[in-house]
Amino acid sequence: MNFSSITIKDIASALNLSVSTVSKALRDSYEISEKTKALVNEYAKEHNYRPNPIAQSLKQGRSKSIGIIVSTIENQFFSQVINGIESVAYEAGFNVIITQTHESYDLEVKNVGHLTHRSIDGLLISLSTETADLDHLRSLHRQGLPIVFFDRVAHDFETHKVIADNFKGGYDATRHLLDSGYRRIAHITSPPNISITKERYAGYQKALEDAGMAVHPDYVKHCAHGGRDIGEVENALNELLALDEKPDAIFTTSDRITTTTLYLLNKRQLKIPQEMALIGYTNTTLADVLNPSLSSVYQPGFEMGQKATQKLLEIILAKRPIYDFETMVLPTQLFTRSSTAPKN
Repeated sequence: MNFSSITIKDIASALNLSVSTVSKALRDSYEISEKTKALVNEYAKEHNYRPNPIAQSLKQGRSKSIGIIVSTIENQFFSQVINGIESVAYEAGFNVIITQTHESYDLEVKNVGHLTHRSIDGLLISLSTETADLDHLRSLHRQGLPIVFFDRVAHDFETHKVIADNFKGGYDATRHLLDSGYRRIAHITSPPNISITKERYAGYQKALEDAGMAVHPDYVKHCAHGGRDIGEVENALNELLALDEKPDAIFTTSDRITTTTLYLLNKRQLKIPQEMALIGYTNTTLADVLNPSLSSVYQPGFEMGQKATQKLLEIILAKRPIYDFETMVLPTQLFTRSSTAPKN
């Protein structure tokens, strides 16, 4: 049996009423008698009538939908961001459409096109690691599409942005390793073109500088796709372990790179932290029960999603154009656990 819904025109034909009368009855208009309203609503309920959202959006000038672009929803951080987005969007009567780039620029462009063809009212986006050209976003922004960036942002794009305090996160992680007695601190991170890489590296660099140390170029490794493939993290780790003066600690800068590095160190049967300390960015709730428990920088993903959605809705619902934009910087938290226990 096929499941299908009926239209206002179908109801009008069945009840021998005008389309206008049925429409007004469904909207509880004072112009229609209570008897006719009851008749129409009862028939609509019995025959699975549902309002057509596309037709409604054309009348209202809004689709009541928000597009979301992230790298991957399997990333715990982005899952938390999406939960935050949904909590605000649903409360405001908006639906969300989630797409993933898997760190591909081409897929990001396709996703943007797909979402805009769905007539979204606004876009929330965290850029892919491959994205350098923003023309696909700038052209839509010039046409009036509200866009808000979160996490990985374009700082020269005139709109709201919501980020974590990446500099402080990088500084605090590196400072903790230094305070725990580690001096040869490597850094495995994402591509140098994205905002979070630059900001976390700056924190790492500053912490070393404050300790009277310089960045060792051979200790900094970039993963072209943010650790999407285990091979790029493994290559980075192999290069570090092949150095004559091996690092005694590693600071990693994403969920994926962090957990993969922990896995690879354990696979090599390297004792953590005795042979190699590890601290990284991760929002996994399992950090306490990993082997060993993992020191980490935690980002407020849920709050980031909420704030980004609130700023996007401000633009969507504004009666006049908005020209004053802000970059909201949310605090990170450092959690120290067994993987960075002080050196003997």
